[in-house]
Amino acid sequence: MRALEKNHTWEVMGLPKGKTTVGCKWVFTVKYNSNGSLERYKARLVAKGFTQTYGIDYLETFAPVAKLNTVRVLLSIAANLDWPLQQLDVKNAFLNGNLEEEVYMDPPPGFDEHFGSKVWDHVTEMDRLKKSLALEFEIKDLGSLRYFLGMEVARSKRGIVVSQRKYILDLLKETGMSGCRPADTPIDPNQKLGDTNDGNLVNTTRYQKLVGKLIYLSHTRPDIAFAVSIVSQFMHSPYEVHLEAVYRILRYLKSTPGKGLFFKKSEQKTIEAYTDADWAGSVTDRRSTSGYCTYIWEI
Repeated sequence: MRALEKNHTWEVMGLPKGKTTVGCKWVFTVKYNSNGSLERYKARLVAKGFTQTYGIDYLETFAPVAKLNTVRVLLSIAANLDWPLQQLDVKNAFLNGNLEEEVYMDPPPGFDEHFGSKVWDHVTEMDRLKKSLALEFEIKDLGSLRYFLGMEVARSKRGIVVSQRKYILDLLKETGMSGCRPADTPIDPNQKLGDTNDGNLVNTTRYQKLVGKLIYLSHTRPDIAFAVSIVSQFMHSPYEVHLEAVYRILRYLKSTPGKGLFFKKSEQKTIEAYTDADWAGSVTDRRSTSGYCTYIWEI
């Protein structure tokens, strides 16, 4: 609340005639360090933007962010040109945006008596309120880059290593696979997955959640990219055989939690791209699968 008040987030007023309010709620999270230790507890006040109507309550929802492909290119260039990599934390970044529309929000839970029947006008800095961010922030210097969006960054004279060991160990613990038997490959080379009616359907939400986490992990683990792309094809109707394929990927990760990308220094300043494809490999629709990789300097 102090951060919100410091940024002059709202103006307390009565609700004008003909206007409606947006609700809000508290979201409590725990932030961890790269080694898994507790960093701090966080409380966010978020507006229920899903109750707004496009074209009436808001017009734009775009907020620019860097693609992970761009981040990887930056790391490769930094490794070869000896660029320093510093990390900054924008304090309350979502509290610095400005809205063009008038938005009225109910007081947060726990503060109803303090504000009475009043509402908040111009909720200019609320998380999830479907607006772009502003340009000026209060910034905290975190020093050299070591941990970024779940990715661990280690640097030496030879180059930069990016891995997600903690992310993998947390995923194995979450799925109860910490004590599983490791697998040598992320996918069974003798198995062709396709749509099926054999066996039992599994929980779709749980399946989608697991595959979604594996998709994010594949940004630093290209060795699981093909296997993840296969299991991603059955998000709409997953069966036990598809879930077993997901578990196979987890078993493979159990044997290789420390693997990642190594951006090593090289005197050869070139850009190289490689691509290949199979032929009608899908047993469902006979479509082919292609893959590619691009090297900036040498990985």
